[in-house]
Amino acid sequence: MRQASPIPVIDYEGSQYRADFWMGSGRRYEDAVERLALRRLLPSHGGRIAEIGAGFGRLADLYRNYEQVILFDYSRSLLQEAVDQLGEDERFIFVAGNLYTLPLASNILDSLVMVRVMHHLADVSAALEQLRRVLHRHSVGVIEYANKRNLKAILRWMVGRQRWSPWAQEPVEFVEMNFNFHPRWMEERLQAAGLRIEERLAVSHFRLSALKTRIDAHTLARLDSWLFQAGGTFPLAPSVFLKVGAPGNPLRPAPMSGEMTIERLFRCPHCQAEAFMRCAEQRVECTVCHAAFERRGLVWDFKEAVQPPKMQ
Repeated sequence: MRQASPIPVIDYEGSQYRADFWMGSGRRYEDAVERLALRRLLPSHGGRIAEIGAGFGRLADLYRNYEQVILFDYSRSLLQEAVDQLGEDERFIFVAGNLYTLPLASNILDSLVMVRVMHHLADVSAALEQLRRVLHRHSVGVIEYANKRNLKAILRWMVGRQRWSPWAQEPVEFVEMNFNFHPRWMEERLQAAGLRIEERLAVSHFRLSALKTRIDAHTLARLDSWLFQAGGTFPLAPSVFLKVGAPGNPLRPAPMSGEMTIERLFRCPHCQAEAFMRCAEQRVECTVCHAAFERRGLVWDFKEAVQPPKMQ
């Protein structure tokens, strides 16, 4: 039986991420421009969508026209903030877990979003394999990553204020568990994972305090959006958004209607079986290894089993 992933994971549990990073921190432009990029790449409506690394639900209003929305994050406390805002909407399902042992069943998503997560991943290939697995043949995924070959990094390197080269393809860990990636390196990892890039946008060209303090955030974001597609041919912006598909995957295994019960959405993080049964209103159990997981405060918690798996 394979055990939970030993890959290091950054943990925002108990942090004030929303207040410290987004609220009153001069990032209205970043929020606005990322929303424009998502609206450009993501289908405006659909069946089931999941956001990986959804945190407190910053982008959740973009999914208003989907029939079912899964908000997934490693942090229980951030998800609880999302519950406080969205918990009364029955379309939302909140799931805590580890991306490397993603507790979502295979091929169940029509759309997937992952923004501001890739730069924290110590094993990109392992994460991409999990993302590909939950898509079906006609799914649309939107994945964002931090671009190592951005204009600011190039200029800093040219004048000797930065040791690492933005042209070198290997990722750079500029702060512990914070990585920037070269576009060519990322393309190779996506291809190896079975994900096909269908569109690429360069985003956040104007992420400079001098501009953000002088120009309205929405105006600056709109100007940035004019560069999305052209910049995507050779990204020099600090952020890259990719629209991806998984053409080699099977078709969606079941219709989107309410016929799919909650337990069929999940995959066991311990034995990787997709064979859960609902043993109580707030509890599911894997029928293979018998690990059990509970919903607490509307968050399905797959970080820790309330009943450990039985050794086979």
